[in-house]
Amino acid sequence: MRIRRCAFLFVELRERKVFDLERLLKGETGLANIREWFALAPHLENEVRLSIEELKILEGFSPTDWTSHLGSMPADELNTVNQLIEKGILIMEGSGEASRMDAVVRDTHWCGLPAVMHRFTRWHGVNTNEEERRFDEETDQRFLERLGSAPSVVQERTSTDSRQKLPRPAPTSLDRLLSSRATCRNFDNLHALSYEDFASTLYRVFGARAAAEIAPGMPILKRSCPSAGGLHPTEAYLLVQNVNGVGPGLYHYHPIDHALEPLRALDRQVAREHVERLIAGQQHFFDVHVLVVLASRFHRTFWKYRNHAKAYRAVILDAGHLSQTLYLTATELGLGVFVTAAVNEVDIEHAFGLDPLQEGPLAVCGFGVRAEARQELEFGPLGALWPDAKR
Repeated sequence: MRIRRCAFLFVELRERKVFDLERLLKGETGLANIREWFALAPHLENEVRLSIEELKILEGFSPTDWTSHLGSMPADELNTVNQLIEKGILIMEGSGEASRMDAVVRDTHWCGLPAVMHRFTRWHGVNTNEEERRFDEETDQRFLERLGSAPSVVQERTSTDSRQKLPRPAPTSLDRLLSSRATCRNFDNLHALSYEDFASTLYRVFGARAAAEIAPGMPILKRSCPSAGGLHPTEAYLLVQNVNGVGPGLYHYHPIDHALEPLRALDRQVAREHVERLIAGQQHFFDVHVLVVLASRFHRTFWKYRNHAKAYRAVILDAGHLSQTLYLTATELGLGVFVTAAVNEVDIEHAFGLDPLQEGPLAVCGFGVRAEARQELEFGPLGALWPDAKR
């Protein structure tokens, strides 16, 4: 039996308050502080509580070198080792789910801190409407009374008279497009998105303008936006609700063939239930015609930028580039569009069959036919979409 510590392990000391009747009877507050150690390891789905004894044992195991000489270990220490194996912190070679997932972390070339952040900031089953209701019930204070005023919109570093004024450009068609770009919260569920607008939007945002192998074993894509190393790791997974010529269901977009890969057909009601769950109950987006999951194939980027502290930032930027290209493309076609990070990543992974450490959702976009009347609040200070938006 060969054992080593998992690839990455971050330990956090937490404190929580518990009620202590004995302290209350002594005339004290009745509250006691309990301090506990928790292990955060990206190959595990959940955090793990550790004892002091377990922490001491962990000091003796390497994350890279295997240990097989356990025979001389005292019985109590050997028992602690077995507990750590059960918790998935110590890895037994070739045995169990923890071993398999630890191998995924290593083979994907994650950097430790981003791996932990990615793993433990994912949502599952969150409903934002329910969270907002609980927020309101916790206090009778109004929103701004509780949070205070928002920070200023601009960080001013010099006085007004020391600033060098710059000339504004003459208005162009690009200015008109940028002025019209806004997040849509009002979609028209009575009219389907046209097949032509659906196809052209996908091509302009996610389609490959070129695909080439710049060296043996090094294929690259050219899309309409930048990507670190020309690697373009972000895949587009679609939940289609209401598009002419495309049945409701789950799809993957193939950027080189400019084609849909059907994954699972859904009826309209089930498709809507999926939308509600995946975007965490944000009801102003429920009627969107197409939901687009921006899922990063981490190994595609980490293959080149191995264990790199900036690699995870690069894939996040990739999703940002694509979302804003989608905004411009949809706006030019007169469509509504949005992007949100308030999503249930775990539910998305289950729906599309994604492994969170190999291909994880970073954001969700949507586009479709904009409603003629505004029912949900939209922020449009320029008044380009709703004439009364300034009021």
